[in-house]
Amino acid sequence: MTRINYQKWRNLLLLSVAELLAMALWFSASAVVPQLTQAWQLSGGQQSWMTMSVQIGFVIGALISAVFNLADRFPIPYFFALNALAGAAFNACIALFVYHPEPALLMRFCTGVTLAGIYPPGMKLVATWCKADRGLGVGLLVGAITVGSALPHLLNAIPSLFAAGSIPPWRPVLLAASGAATIAAAIAAIGVKTGPFLTAAPKLNWRYAGAVFAERGTRLANFGYLGHMWELYAMWAWTPLLLLTSYQQAGWSEAGARLAGFGIVAIGGVGSVVAGVLADRWGRTSVTLASLAASGSCALLVGFCFHAPLLLTLVCLLWGFAVVADSAQFSTAITELGDPRYVGTALTVQTSLGFLLTLFTIRMIPPLVEAWGWEWAFWILALGPVFGIWNMWRLRQLPEAIAMASGNR
Repeated sequence: MTRINYQKWRNLLLLSVAELLAMALWFSASAVVPQLTQAWQLSGGQQSWMTMSVQIGFVIGALISAVFNLADRFPIPYFFALNALAGAAFNACIALFVYHPEPALLMRFCTGVTLAGIYPPGMKLVATWCKADRGLGVGLLVGAITVGSALPHLLNAIPSLFAAGSIPPWRPVLLAASGAATIAAAIAAIGVKTGPFLTAAPKLNWRYAGAVFAERGTRLANFGYLGHMWELYAMWAWTPLLLLTSYQQAGWSEAGARLAGFGIVAIGGVGSVVAGVLADRWGRTSVTLASLAASGSCALLVGFCFHAPLLLTLVCLLWGFAVVADSAQFSTAITELGDPRYVGTALTVQTSLGFLLTLFTIRMIPPLVEAWGWEWAFWILALGPVFGIWNMWRLRQLPEAIAMASGNR
C-alpha cells in the first residue's frame, strides 16, 4: 500500500468513526420518545416534533453554511469538531436542565443546526480523498452516519438488559449521545486531515438553483432522491416504535424490541457500503432502482407482519438494509451530472428539499396510526419509492447518464 493510500484509508476510517459518534445526536431524543411521552404527556404531534425540529434546524444550518461558505472559511476538520461540540452541548442541556417539551424542541432545533456542520462537511472531506471510488467513499460515510443514527436506540436498550421489565431512564441516553459527539470532535480535530483533491467550493448561486431542475439529468436524479427521502426518515423515526408496540402486544421482551430498533437502523450502514461498491461497478441507476424496489416492497409488507414480531423484525431488517443503501448514490450522481462550478449549490438544493420533505412524512405517521392502526400506516411511504423508480428509470435512458460511475449507468 502506497503512503497516499495509507493516509487516505486512515483518514476515511477516522472520519467515519467521528461521523458515527457525532450522529448519535440526531435521534437521541427520538429514541426515548416512549419515556418522554410518559414523563411529559406528549401528543402525537409533539412526538413527531422531537425529530422534525432537528430536520428544520438541519435545513436552516445547511443554508446558512452554504450562503456564507463557512466550511471554506475554516479548516474542515476543525469546523466539524466545533459543530460536534456545540451539538453535544445543546443535546446535553435537555438532559440536565429541561423538564417540559417546549424548551426541548428548541434545543433539538439548535442541535439540528449544528448537524449541518457535521454531515455535509464530512461529505466534502470524503471528496478530498476519493475520485474514481467516490461512490464507495461516500457510501462508507453514509454507512457511518446510519449506524450513528441508530446508536441512541442501542443506548436506550442497554439498561433494559440488566433490569428486565423496567423503563430505562431517558436522560442518561441523551448524555451518552453528547459524550459520543464530544469524542467525535476530538477525533476530527486531532486525527482527520483534508486530502489532495481539496478545492474551494464556489459560493452558493441561487440562479443555478433553478437550473438544477431545468436540466434533465440533475432534475431526474433529484426527483429520485426526493422519492427516497419521502420514505427514509419516517421509517427511521417510527419503525422502532412499531417494533416496541408489536413486541408489547405479543408479550415479548421490550429490551429485545429496543435492540431490534437499533438493528433495523444500523444495518443500513452495511447497505450503504455494499451499494457504494456495487454502484461504482454496475452503475448508479442500477443500484438505486434495486434499492428503491426493495424498500418500497417492505413498506407495503411490514403492516401485514405486525402481529408476528419475529417476521416483523426480519422484514424491518431487510427494509433497514435497503432504505438507505441508495442514499449516497443520489448525491454522487449530482456531482457527476451537474455543472462542476456549482456542485455546492446543487447539493445544497437537493439536501434542503429532501429534509423539508421528511417533515411531512414524519408528521403524517401518528395520525395514520390513530386512524388505521400500525397495520396500514406505512403503506403511504411506498409512494416515494414508486416515484423514485420512475425517475431513475428515465434517467437511465438519457445519453448524459453515461457521465455517472465512469460510464456505468
